Amino acid sequence: MPTAFVGIGSNLGEPERQIAAALDELAAEEGIELVAVSTLRETEPVGYLEQPNFLNGAAQLETELGPRALLERLLAIEARLGRVRREGPRFGPRTIDLDLLVYGDETVDEAGLVVPHPRLAERRFALAPLAELAPGLEIPGLGPVQPLLAELE
Repeated sequence: MPTAFVGIGSNLGEPERQIAAALDELAAEEGIELVAVSTLRETEPVGYLEQPNFLNGAAQLETELGPRALLERLLAIEARLGRVRREGPRFGPRTIDLDLLVYGDETVDEAGLVVPHPRLAERRFALAPLAELAPGLEIPGLGPVQPLLAELE
């Protein structure tokens, strides 16, 4: 089964509880095995700054789902946990955010799905949890996670 890495974040309501609920939902999904979860880190918002700090981390999954099916499950979990995707500031506040960061050694560039995540190399809050979970991770098209993280520090 392919290994996938999912970014998890929240900055509305009770972020720790929201993230715990999202992890419970992920673990309960058929075709997904929750392998590991990184340390959660408080991070400053990116882009739209008039919002609370985020709590961010990452989860390592083994899955029999393809990238598109996995993304659809992530979006369904967000919806079940109260995330409403609407017009508003880009990178604005959210109850829960689940991003497909890496899917095995695949690269995908389709409408509504780009893997690895298109801004992964720019985001310390996503790279640091990945480096914690898989220090030797090679991100397709970008290179090893450790040097990518070091470039941002």
